[in-house]
Amino acid sequence: MPLHPNSLYYGDNLDVLRNRDDFPNDSIDLIYLDPPFNSKRDYNVIYKTPTGHESDSQITAFEDSWRWGEQAEREYLELVRHPNTNLSELIQALRKFLKETDMMAYLVMMANRLLEMHRVLKPTGSLYLHCDPTASHYLKIVLDRVFGGDNFSNEIIWRRTTTKNDYKQGAVNWPRVHDVVLMYYKDYEEAKSGKRFIQPFGPYDQTYIDDFYRNREERSGRRYGLFDLTAPGRGMRGHPQYEFLGVTRFWRYDKETMQRLQDEGRIVQTKPGSVPRYKRYLDEMPGVAVADVWEDIQAVQGVSNEFLGYPTQKPLALLERIIQASSNEGEIVLDPFCGCGTAVHAAQKLNRKWIGIDITHLAISLIEKRMKDAFPGISFEVHGVPKDFDGAVDLARRDKYQFQWWACSLVNAQPYQGKKKGSDTGIDGLIFPLEDPDEPPKKIIVSVKGGEHVGSPMIRDLKGVVEREKAIIGLFVTLTEPTKDMLKEAASAGFHEVGEKKYSKIQILTIKGLLEGRERPDYFDQHIVKGSGGFKKAKQEPPSRKKMPLLFRPTEGESIAAEDEP
Repeated sequence: MPLHPNSLYYGDNLDVLRNRDDFPNDSIDLIYLDPPFNSKRDYNVIYKTPTGHESDSQITAFEDSWRWGEQAEREYLELVRHPNTNLSELIQALRKFLKETDMMAYLVMMANRLLEMHRVLKPTGSLYLHCDPTASHYLKIVLDRVFGGDNFSNEIIWRRTTTKNDYKQGAVNWPRVHDVVLMYYKDYEEAKSGKRFIQPFGPYDQTYIDDFYRNREERSGRRYGLFDLTAPGRGMRGHPQYEFLGVTRFWRYDKETMQRLQDEGRIVQTKPGSVPRYKRYLDEMPGVAVADVWEDIQAVQGVSNEFLGYPTQKPLALLERIIQASSNEGEIVLDPFCGCGTAVHAAQKLNRKWIGIDITHLAISLIEKRMKDAFPGISFEVHGVPKDFDGAVDLARRDKYQFQWWACSLVNAQPYQGKKKGSDTGIDGLIFPLEDPDEPPKKIIVSVKGGEHVGSPMIRDLKGVVEREKAIIGLFVTLTEPTKDMLKEAASAGFHEVGEKKYSKIQILTIKGLLEGRERPDYFDQHIVKGSGGFKKAKQEPPSRKKMPLLFRPTEGESIAAEDEP
């Protein structure tokens, strides 16, 4: 069976990638992954909430820590028995060195997943692993065993921030300002023969322009510079020697080409007997070749219009550079740790096909919203999330918290705080409707129940939470059909009035009814998009149009002309 391009998968990427019906061998053109760095931090999502509600807007997006336990032991044994004996021996050696530490658990997790990524990558494909110095040195040797050291291409340094004055807080280290991106080909020779890298270029520095393109043509106003036509190495590379304009040298071009260039006005001899030089126009040049240290792309900050509130969010420009350099339009980009979806966003923007995988429904919900906001009318599939009642029951049984987050998305609510670590406040989600543009937004409480036993005491509890939180409405979302007593208790709460319209103060909604479209929350909201007080809204992308990026594929004639660029 073929791949399902333009799809999101909810689940553990190891399980998802091991489904060979969905992910056959040699099927992906480019993989970008930005896995957790084992930094032992819990990262919070900060939602877009009205002023005064910031304390309500925190929820743990993922726990960036790994512990040695049953899962790590099981995956370790899989690696020991894997046919890749080089990797098997490395993992066993690492365990002797690192013991059953958090770092060892992290490397075991990564090694198993990298094996699957190597399997699905095309022979001409490439992989970019984004990490930081916490584990980059360990990940490098694991990648050498999975992909082969000969297929290593680059260690890219991305300067993500400016230097910080940490010394003022007593720091005794150099300021940490960069991330690492490790690039590997599945087969370097295959990629080379298929010309699988498109060199990115950036703009010239003004000082360089002033030094090397100081001349300006009177008639056209075009800036140009005069560059060397003599061959490097004095003929040792096989360049021809002959006389041209009274000067004998080893030249870069054969005599016929030199004559053609002269006829085109591209050769300048400043005075008789001087060495002829090549006239190159500034507007013909692609720019400065981007190297393996990237200092021109800023990290996403909270003040940026691009910032969606997701932890560790990477800038679109970073992913656009990678995708443009290592894939072509129509090819497939995979991000197996897709987080807030920057890679799939960039892929869609650049007319690539894409697949994203994440282990939290929170991330999948964010990406769904992001893609619909950025690309109105876009069509894509979401796999692994409940699409019917039986799927909802299964999710509730497997993971209580993922079920709650998913249920909140059915009513356009944002999940509430990191409930795994806190006490039960009676709040699973929040909605901030705007009833009057001259007044602050109101608050709606969402309570989700995925168990089989529900009753009127739960409705009374919700009424108490609504009163305590000074909310206007409470939504009780249940997997189980409500009892008559529950309906009666909800009706006794009365109504919230907006003008002449009355809205039930407590509303009971069933998962089945929401999925089938028979039920929906009932409240007044002047937001253009109902429920828009949740995730931040991604900026809408302009309609796709062809444009010349800062990338350059030289033609046969241009390859020599650009050879002597300083």
